[in-house]
Amino acid sequence: MLENGQDSLILRFGLGQAHLKQKDFPAAIEHLLKALEFDNEYSAAFKLLGKAYSLSDQNQLAIDTYDKGIQIAENKGDIQAAKEMKVFLKRLTT
Repeated sequence: MLENGQDSLILRFGLGQAHLKQKDFPAAIEHLLKALEFDNEYSAAFKLLGKAYSLSDQNQLAIDTYDKGIQIAENKGDIQAAKEMKVFLKRLTT
């Protein structure tokens, strides 16, 4: 789809998710960052991006991503995403 010029938030999020499952963290990070270019308040992308950073031992980037994602999720009323990111953030900082 990308080769045909059909780029979108959902496509990039799905590709990021698929690469994360395959443990291809650099590709997952690349696609999730692109997803956030489409919507920089998409809390689900922040959650997966933080996870990708964490699993690739980029803990400070994971912490920063979760912090920002939590703030965005809470501002949007996305309570479940905020709660999940708070749990992941706590695991990184304790």
